[in-house]
Amino acid sequence: MRRDNVSWVSEFILMGLSDDARTQAGLFVLFGATYLLTLLGNGLILLLIWLDTRLHLPMYFFLGHLAFVDICYTSSGVPQMLTHFLLGKKTISFARCGTQLFFSLALGGTEFVLLSAMAYDRYVAVCDPLRYMAVMSPRLCVALAGVSWLVGLANSSVETAVTMHLPTCGHNVLNHVACETLALVRLACVDVTLNQVVIVVSSVVVLLLPCCLVCLSYVHIVTTIMKIHSTQGCRKTFETCTSHLTVVSMSYGMALFTYLHPHSRASAEQDKVVVLFHAVVTPMLNPLIYSLRNKDVKAAAKWVLMWSSESKH
Repeated sequence: MRRDNVSWVSEFILMGLSDDARTQAGLFVLFGATYLLTLLGNGLILLLIWLDTRLHLPMYFFLGHLAFVDICYTSSGVPQMLTHFLLGKKTISFARCGTQLFFSLALGGTEFVLLSAMAYDRYVAVCDPLRYMAVMSPRLCVALAGVSWLVGLANSSVETAVTMHLPTCGHNVLNHVACETLALVRLACVDVTLNQVVIVVSSVVVLLLPCCLVCLSYVHIVTTIMKIHSTQGCRKTFETCTSHLTVVSMSYGMALFTYLHPHSRASAEQDKVVVLFHAVVTPMLNPLIYSLRNKDVKAAAKWVLMWSSESKH
């Protein structure tokens, strides 16, 4: 297909969340603070896992990957969003739009698959605790993390290529806060059946299948926990999974509803909420959830604080 001035555009205009100057200033402060908390929280998780050898376990290996993904994911779109809050015209070049789309899809897909790997880790820890370290060997952990990244990158490459190849016949106003698949598909001036099929297949691969694997893991986990006669033992075992289960519940719901129905007339505002939730809210909450409900992480934080204070004297 020939790229010309009629069918293709050199830049996109993002409508964002509001045109009101005061509202945008407030949003800049809100999202700026959220972004800093995300960097601080996930950075602290990575630092603790690196410094404290007690956290050199499979569970925290995956948690470190999740923290790194969250930092990269939120950084792929939020800094641009913050810049646009201060500008009158919110533009993004075609190349930058494609780059942003690629990284957001790759990192989002990686996170969804990574959560299923973490669910398998919890399944082994609860259902086969005596063989946990043997089953969750360093080689298997690296392989599961590698598959998560590979699936995310492969899925993103296909979806980005198909989406950015769509001509828009000069239409370049995106009713969104970022370059996002559904918003770009809505601008197309050609048949988008192929794109809808790709979006559904992509959603099945990086959303539905990992979600099913997570559900299957937790069916076995709950079944095992119910067999524990001690109430204290039952509560202690379930506490090892609640943090991950909370993150999973936050991550899959709206994304499944939105991306498994690309042909529906869901509002642009709903799409914005989904993107903001995954790019802003979830990366900020993940370290809080894992640290507040995890005794090992809190103990590691205390140890690091004591070590840093002693090193100053």
